Amino acid sequence: MNKPNKMLARFREAQLPGIHRLRALSASGQLPAPWEFPTREGRPCFSRALRAGGSPAIIAEYKRASPSRGVINTELTPADVARMYAANGAAAFSVLTEEAHFQGSLGYLADMAFAGKPMLRKDFLLDPLQVAETAATPASALLLIMRMFDGADDVREMIGLAAEHGLECVCEVFDEADLDMARWAGAEIIQVNNRDLDLLVTDLDVSRRLVRTRGQGELWISASGLDCPAQLEEMADLGFDAVLIGTSLMSRPDPGAALAELAQVGLERKARREAERQAAHDGGRSAAR
Repeated sequence: MNKPNKMLARFREAQLPGIHRLRALSASGQLPAPWEFPTREGRPCFSRALRAGGSPAIIAEYKRASPSRGVINTELTPADVARMYAANGAAAFSVLTEEAHFQGSLGYLADMAFAGKPMLRKDFLLDPLQVAETAATPASALLLIMRMFDGADDVREMIGLAAEHGLECVCEVFDEADLDMARWAGAEIIQVNNRDLDLLVTDLDVSRRLVRTRGQGELWISASGLDCPAQLEEMADLGFDAVLIGTSLMSRPDPGAALAELAQVGLERKARREAERQAAHDGGRSAAR
């Protein structure tokens, strides 16, 4: 069992009114119905988009405020940012929906859905009814922070319920104990958070250390403290499939331009790999003649 730190305890407390509301809706048979998609494909696949999106793929985040930074950017609407991100190399979006500390809203997911990108609902979810609540939005994935749960069985239940609705789960870890819990729960997408939520400082050594244990078939994301091309190069070299970037994009005058600069890393690396594969293929054909 992981004990939540002081910051996560505050976030947990802020979830309780919403959970009580969902329980009342469930008792009266009024939970919102799952989101209806206009195409047969349904929710865009989050993991597929990351695996195809570059080396590393970028999950670009819409983030208006945070406890560590205060107000970051409330001038740009979710739709504004969705257009910028979609046009400048985002493989997927992360959307802060937590209201009390991040000025988020569940409605932002619907506001950004027109861009057609898979979206991660980023919140501090801990109750199964919040999975049903997420299914009533156009999100493709939801965040599960291991330290918000008492044990792997609770996480496994959330993952199973999400799968029933076509949702994927991003399991966030801060250390080896969190990672063990995620794996016991059957996690397939691992997100390493480089930020110490009590000290509010970031340390990329957390990603450097944990990714050494990456298992076959797992999809890994590094989050927090990433803001320059060299860091993205390093994370990709270490074995991360994707990075999640929020504050460093949203705090810039033009988040789209900031994203384009970082996305170039993945595009160039992907092009190099494809050129190397083609050269190897051509070399093999020449040798066979």
